[in-house]
Amino acid sequence: MKYKQNMNHNWLILLIAMLSFTSCEKFLVHDSPTGVTDDDWWNTEADAYAAISSVYAGIPGGTSGRNVMYLSGMSDEAVHRGDFKGDYDAFTRGLQNSRWGVALNIWRDDYIDIRRANRFLENIDKAFMDSNLKERMKYEARALRAYYHMEMMLFFGDIPIVTKSAKPTDERLKRDDKESVYQFLVAELKECAANLPEKYDNSERWRMTSGVCWSLLTRLGLYHKDYEMVKIAATKIIDSKVYELHKSNTSGVNSYVELFTYAGELNKESIFFKENGASNAWTTFAPYGIGGETYLSPTNTVVNNYELLDGRTLDDLSESLQKEYHKNPLYNKNRDPRLAASIFVPGEVFQGKYILDPFNNKTDRIGESKSTATGYWIKKYIDPKDQQQKRGSLDFMIIRYAEVLLNYVEALVENNEWEHPDVMKYVNEIRSRASMSTALPVHYTTEEASRQLVRRERQSELAFEGTRYFDIRRWNIAEDVMNGDVYGATNPTTGEIYRVQTRSYNPNRDQVWPIPETEMIGNENMVQNPGY
Repeated sequence: MKYKQNMNHNWLILLIAMLSFTSCEKFLVHDSPTGVTDDDWWNTEADAYAAISSVYAGIPGGTSGRNVMYLSGMSDEAVHRGDFKGDYDAFTRGLQNSRWGVALNIWRDDYIDIRRANRFLENIDKAFMDSNLKERMKYEARALRAYYHMEMMLFFGDIPIVTKSAKPTDERLKRDDKESVYQFLVAELKECAANLPEKYDNSERWRMTSGVCWSLLTRLGLYHKDYEMVKIAATKIIDSKVYELHKSNTSGVNSYVELFTYAGELNKESIFFKENGASNAWTTFAPYGIGGETYLSPTNTVVNNYELLDGRTLDDLSESLQKEYHKNPLYNKNRDPRLAASIFVPGEVFQGKYILDPFNNKTDRIGESKSTATGYWIKKYIDPKDQQQKRGSLDFMIIRYAEVLLNYVEALVENNEWEHPDVMKYVNEIRSRASMSTALPVHYTTEEASRQLVRRERQSELAFEGTRYFDIRRWNIAEDVMNGDVYGATNPTTGEIYRVQTRSYNPNRDQVWPIPETEMIGNENMVQNPGY
């Protein structure tokens, strides 16, 4: 990696030539928007705030930046269209290679962000400011640096650990193995968790906290199958009493529905989030006929995952009754409320005015440009207040408390503690918040039954939030669910299911992404992932 954390020389030239610099962008190549030397920049508290803001700038959004929600289109729960937003769908057809733009952008962006963090840590002591604030900012930068490394490892596997702002002339970096990266991340996040505050005032609630660090460790531990780590980290968050499942104060409002709207934006469930990170939801998910644009569409797999209100799955029903639910997923208004909260289905009426009909309405016809690819639409983060402007300011929750609870119960099940009372306790707390029926222990009397409950609950609760891509790899089911035909909605008139595409997944290659070609050319020490 000739300089990728720090931008290789060619990238530096390209960025200088192409970027219209804001103060954050100038920080890539100058320490001050107007100055040249470190002495000109690292003087005041204001300078420190500006510098740390540039490190925060790399946090991904849901429908902007690195588009966390688009990862759903690389799993079995959604189909992505719209290459101009990144050719995510190439991965599902086995067409990704070392020139794949999605991998290139994430590799470049994360190492730029890591360099910003390193530059901050190397220079912050020069600034004249409150010493306690200075120390807190150091841990913020280290936690962010760990997050960017973690994101890289989850996508690429072995990656270079970079803890200094290398120059173009420095020794070219080699990839560190995943075990070394894991140990580095655990040590960094634990130390940051011990030194960062539990919370801030609302005006700064987006900053890194101890809870963010512990929540990242729950994700990291699941990835590494370090279930004891997951249990420790999740318990830290639970015992802190800082976070809780969102409960609406408005009578008759489903709390789960409200969580993804402006009415529920200021909540105690959000742990790690991107301000305005769902601002483009309306022109990413919403039906064309109501003024939106659709580039990510749910599959029938995610729709069929939702249980009936009494806890039965579609597989528990007779063949004839299954067909009724395929034609109308909300048949008899008898499904898990999270289905209606998360997905627009054919026949649904938007705000009592507009009927969604992807089979007969030319405006919303399935497969057309800017329309649904499957016959379904994502509803999360679609707030009617954004309809007129076609954009808004909703925050995107990268990690919320419900996920931490699900990470915890998965760790218990996978650690052969499936009978632990916390499994049913927290699964049912999550279900209850969404007005879903209680899962009864009498129906889950084996480890495998408990495992399937937790996995089904995870998709119902976290659909389209970017976790499913990693879940199917962690569970070693990607080869099963990412090969073959993908289906969407069933035409209620003909009973025919819509076939969307055929996918291809190679387990010997597709567990990780290709190292970008520019990195391979610029760094003789870089080794490509197998199969690329």
